[in-house]
Amino acid sequence: MRLTHLVATAAIAALLSSCTANEAMDTVDVDLKKVSSKVNYQLSGKIVQKMQAMSMAKDSPIMLRIFKEEGVLEVWKANASNRYEMLRQYKICAWSGKLGPKVKEGDRQAPEGFYPISPGQMNPNSSYYLAINTGFPNRFDQANGRFGTNLMIHGACSSSGCYSMTDEQMQEIFALSRDAYKGGQQAIQLQALPFRMTAENMARHKNSPNIDFWNMLKPGYDQFEITKRPPEVNICEKKYVFNQQTDGKFSPTGQCPAMSTPATMQGALASYNKKYNDDYAKATKKLDGMVWYEPSEAERKAIVAKQRVGKELAYAPTGTSLDAGKLMKVADLEKQEARRAELEEVKKAIEIQKAELDKSTKNGKNVPVPAENPLPKPVQQAAVEQPGAARKGFWGSLFSKSGADAQQLEPAAAAPINAAQEQQPAGQKQAVQQAAATATPQPVTTATVKKPADAAAAQTAAATDAAPVAEQAVAEQQPKKRPFWKLWGN
Repeated sequence: MRLTHLVATAAIAALLSSCTANEAMDTVDVDLKKVSSKVNYQLSGKIVQKMQAMSMAKDSPIMLRIFKEEGVLEVWKANASNRYEMLRQYKICAWSGKLGPKVKEGDRQAPEGFYPISPGQMNPNSSYYLAINTGFPNRFDQANGRFGTNLMIHGACSSSGCYSMTDEQMQEIFALSRDAYKGGQQAIQLQALPFRMTAENMARHKNSPNIDFWNMLKPGYDQFEITKRPPEVNICEKKYVFNQQTDGKFSPTGQCPAMSTPATMQGALASYNKKYNDDYAKATKKLDGMVWYEPSEAERKAIVAKQRVGKELAYAPTGTSLDAGKLMKVADLEKQEARRAELEEVKKAIEIQKAELDKSTKNGKNVPVPAENPLPKPVQQAAVEQPGAARKGFWGSLFSKSGADAQQLEPAAAAPINAAQEQQPAGQKQAVQQAAATATPQPVTTATVKKPADAAAAQTAAATDAAPVAEQAVAEQQPKKRPFWKLWGN
């Protein structure tokens, strides 16, 4: 059979070489100013010449393959022998979220899996220049309760769950797809994968919570690497199966029918997996005690922030996980995650405090909040223990230990009183000043300074006691006025 012959001829070559991520990204030679019709745009002479050199017909089938971690989109095209070769490799401008599949609407994740794209999924009237609907959710996603809408490959370099390219890249991808449909291709296969599923990459991500899902996708990746043809994809028991022969029917949620892998494919996979297992063991040993730190979308954006300078606001490149992520010791990652959790707690506490502060404002103005007695404790103590000290008359001042003592008393007492007045609302401060000018001094006793039993009572009592104590303290600093002829008296 044709597949059997193809597998046999491709197996040895696949073991010796594979597509690498180190190939240079293609520069798209599209001048949008000269594009009069996005739908009818004809590919440049440069790319047509490349197809001819690779024995590809202009309208032969294509396949799209995405690697999130590297941030690349590849266009593979069938040659004259019906083997697919990589024709184009583009740098993805923006993809949101982190590695891992899309699960629900609003999670900002870009889809991962195998998706057939029919001509009806092409959108020439997209708000994002041009768009191709990925077809998420497919039968696998639906069987596993995953949902979301409008997950696209589109232009404009801005993403919220999509794979976003530049407009120039999207113009070329759209034209390549259109020509393939014209040549008779019914559906273009999109392979959206987290990374190249090499032994080292799988070992590096072995601690990811998505590793079981990725292990399920890996046979499809492997079989394309061996045959260089898009695998036949089916879903049963809520999982992907690839290139399986059966006389039964596949049901996404039903039990898998009796099925088998073609003998030649089994032989090719046996050789492929033997090398893979040896490489995986070496990679695991090399990475012992290390773990991959998967960066957030914000961390990816930070490393390409300069690319946004001078561009329109919608232009939002997100960078690659390989550039923003890193290998770390397990202990160091645990410390980093603990610190991250601690910072999150602090952030939440600040938000709570801010919410409480907002409650204490009205019409943009601060609302006075009861506080502790603003009168400093030394002044309170002096008022209690020496009630007569601040009321010395003319003779008392004259016969004090020294005139300097009297001069020092007034400034020392005035400073805390002013500080107390400054902490009062404007209306209360004015009232204290007026009262201080006219009030008759009264003895201050221990009963004047209240000591509430608990914190709540203290706060309330402080607010009510502040004004009387301040008034008395101010009044006591003023000598009692007497007629100049009355040097005597009580």
